[in-house]
Amino acid sequence: MGKNYVDIENDQGGMLRYRKHANGRGLVAHGAKVHPKALIEAGAYIEPGARVGAGATIARGAWIDADAVIGENAHIDAHAHVGQGAAVGDGAHVGVRTEIGAGARIMRGARIGDDETVAAGLTIATDPKGLWLAA
Repeated sequence: MGKNYVDIENDQGGMLRYRKHANGRGLVAHGAKVHPKALIEAGAYIEPGARVGAGATIARGAWIDADAVIGENAHIDAHAHVGQGAAVGDGAHVGVRTEIGAGARIMRGARIGDDETVAAGLTIATDPKGLWLAA
């Protein structure tokens, strides 16, 4: 049986320990809470303090920053970044290469398209087609 963790150096020169998530093989930092029924694809990173709900999918190359919250059945597409302390509601969809700023809130069921940027602290709700609604 092989090693089930990997140590990676952070920006300040400290070492962070990540474990491989059993469902999808993405890397989950010590201190993050990921539901066993979530899918964390290979190449995805979940940082310390982050929480990922049941049925959520974090695609390859996605990065969930520290203290972010991903709701149940939410989908974070490939190479997206959810910033520190941001929240993505239940059933929401974040597109490919999309940047969600620190502290931003994506409401339940919202759809954020590919290559979008949501500014830090912004709250976003969308209609079923993904058009942003005034908050």
